[in-house]
Amino acid sequence: MKKLNERLQRVGLLANPEKTACRLVVRRAARLLAAAGRKVLTDSATASLAGLKEPVASSAAALAAECDLLMVFGGDGTMLSVAREIAGVDTPILGINLGSLGFLTASSARRMAATLDLVWSGRCEVESRPLINARSSARPSAADEVALNDFVIRCGNVPRLIELEVKVDGEILTSYRGDGLIVSSPTGSTAYSLAAGGAVISPQADVFALTPICAHTLSSRSVIVSLNSMVEVTLLSDRVETFLAADGQTRVRIERGETLSFARDPHQTHLVRLPGRSFFRTLREKLNWSGSSVTAGVRKWNGAA
Repeated sequence: MKKLNERLQRVGLLANPEKTACRLVVRRAARLLAAAGRKVLTDSATASLAGLKEPVASSAAALAAECDLLMVFGGDGTMLSVAREIAGVDTPILGINLGSLGFLTASSARRMAATLDLVWSGRCEVESRPLINARSSARPSAADEVALNDFVIRCGNVPRLIELEVKVDGEILTSYRGDGLIVSSPTGSTAYSLAAGGAVISPQADVFALTPICAHTLSSRSVIVSLNSMVEVTLLSDRVETFLAADGQTRVRIERGETLSFARDPHQTHLVRLPGRSFFRTLREKLNWSGSSVTAGVRKWNGAA
């Protein structure tokens, strides 16, 4: 991680327009930024939502390219959407959580003023998270799909078993038979992959997690492979409607015999982190691991009675 430059001057505001709670929070952010002598920019949807008259950019990517810092208001879904939209722009993202979980956001709306004070004092850090991409053999000229969390291959609206052959760097790993497969980045290990029985992975680990969804064979388990590998997944099933989803937000249909190639993307997402807010502390808080059993375990290992 590296320190966030406290001398940043241009700050973009980007909100989830479906969250009406963002309106007052964005207005407050604009006032705090103006009071700190920073220039405020936004996109048209956020300006309309909050009634702002600051300079407006045409898209999230255009906004990020004009800013030193991008403040994103919403939850993890909003953060994932923005990460994909601005892929290739190195502007750090400061997430303000108005959702339920907030693994990717840095602060809450209630603590926004204190958070900005930490930014101006140069005490915040920027953590780079890898993006992953997917390319289809059926659409070789199409642009790569990009995800921060994961790609999911699964059956459509009618739950039916599908079969997927998986290769890693050209070598066959296995064939999964079940509801589908999750190809997760380290960041996505705490999302769908975790719910499907995958491991929690530190963001600093350069790995993919390949996690089957409701596998028909009990011996099928999540497999961890290098993020520098090429993972190829071929759909073997016929007459089963099957889709590829990126971060649970975009979806394309795939056909029998189609091979999807997954790899580390050349771009990264840069997230602002507050001092003392480690990944493991976030895990303890978000997953309720900070209960009495954890405390008792810490006392035991420290030699306490």
